[in-house]
Amino acid sequence: MKGRIEAFSDHRGDGLVRIDNGEVLYFHCVSIADGSRSVDIDDAVTVRRGVGHIGHDEAFEIVKEART
Repeated sequence: MKGRIEAFSDHRGDGLVRIDNGEVLYFHCVSIADGSRSVDIDDAVTVRRGVGHIGHDEAFEIVKEART
């Protein structure tokens, strides 16, 4: 799925991504595929949706798209 980073806290290491259907999914920095542990607000990304450790839908395998 494609989306954009809506919020991210470097301090906590978590954030929110709004996917193209309008839903907002939580994610943790360990889900950022390149290992950088940080993203910028409004970065375009692709994500895989899955169920997190507390049973809620979350974003995983977050891949930042190249900026144009």
